[in-house]
Amino acid sequence: MTDPSILETQSQTYSDITELLEKLEASKVPAELKEEGRKMIVRVYRMAKKGSYSSEFETTARYIDWVLNIPWETMSPDSLDLEKIRLELDKYHYGLGKVKERILAYMAVMKLRQEKQMDTSEVKGMTTSYLRPPVLCFVGLQGLGKTTIAKSIANALGRKYVRISLAAFGSIAQLRGSARSNPDAEPGLIIQAIRSAGTLNPVIVLDEIDKASGIESLRNDIMAALLEILDPAQNESFVDRYINFPVDLSKCFFITTANTLGTISAALLDRLEIIRFTSYSDDEKITIAKSYVMPRVIAETGLKEDQLKITDETWPLIVRPMGYDAGIRQLERTMNNLARKVAYQIITGETTAVVVTPENVKRYLPEDLGVLG
Repeated sequence: MTDPSILETQSQTYSDITELLEKLEASKVPAELKEEGRKMIVRVYRMAKKGSYSSEFETTARYIDWVLNIPWETMSPDSLDLEKIRLELDKYHYGLGKVKERILAYMAVMKLRQEKQMDTSEVKGMTTSYLRPPVLCFVGLQGLGKTTIAKSIANALGRKYVRISLAAFGSIAQLRGSARSNPDAEPGLIIQAIRSAGTLNPVIVLDEIDKASGIESLRNDIMAALLEILDPAQNESFVDRYINFPVDLSKCFFITTANTLGTISAALLDRLEIIRFTSYSDDEKITIAKSYVMPRVIAETGLKEDQLKITDETWPLIVRPMGYDAGIRQLERTMNNLARKVAYQIITGETTAVVVTPENVKRYLPEDLGVLG
């Protein structure tokens, strides 16, 4: 083991090197990695004695900073209160009954496992994979609430939430990091997500895994890397090429999203728990528009509640042109457009309040949309 005392701590010239070593010594970095960090710092010290250490110090300091900021032992306690989780899922998502049912079933299993884990006699000899959260895959068309439900799960559990978009990845290094010998080397997005969360067990959403790359050879490499990240048999000792030391990903709650499963490898699909999101009906969209979208749009536009009203018989005319849209994104855009037009009328003094009816609704809908019926 390298003796830190070889550094000349009294010398102002070496104060930054000394400070770096002190931070490393005071950290909870694993012993093997800490020793490797010491060797790197001592190498910088020896270069400094020869009068040339600037670039080497910068590289070493950056690496040590990453190592120090990985939450090696920090975990968020899970709040596995099923009623609280159910309320959180209902708070921002109307319908999706079967989806919520499946999620609550997985949470119930996690709660039972948590209770068993407290009994050391039952846990003895149990494989660690038994205690891991599932790897969920939300599949469905755009705008159905896949990503926002994942965020609700994180909120309900009391875990940090991080989203990583995999759409059109250009390099496998984006996931697995690049070796420190490369210029501008840095860790991959998984390690970056854990550092950003500040805990070893965040909810990490891998968004649009079906769009990882249009190049087949690169997509295969990305699928192989995702398998290493998500597979319970491998992710307990995931090695990012920049950190070059095993990091335990088994405590992370991974949720993936996709529009289709056709481009996902069979090996990866075998590790995923598939939950399908179906399209909203017009009646469901009307309820969502009234109860969720409308209040948010009014607040964001700066309108008062009594300045914009929409009659019940008008809602089908607003929603029906969206009938070909499985989700509600277009509906949200339409509602925002409507509210902006009302805001313009109020600010210009044309009116003080608007009631949208079947007779005047065309005035407030996007011009290229029209009204069916």
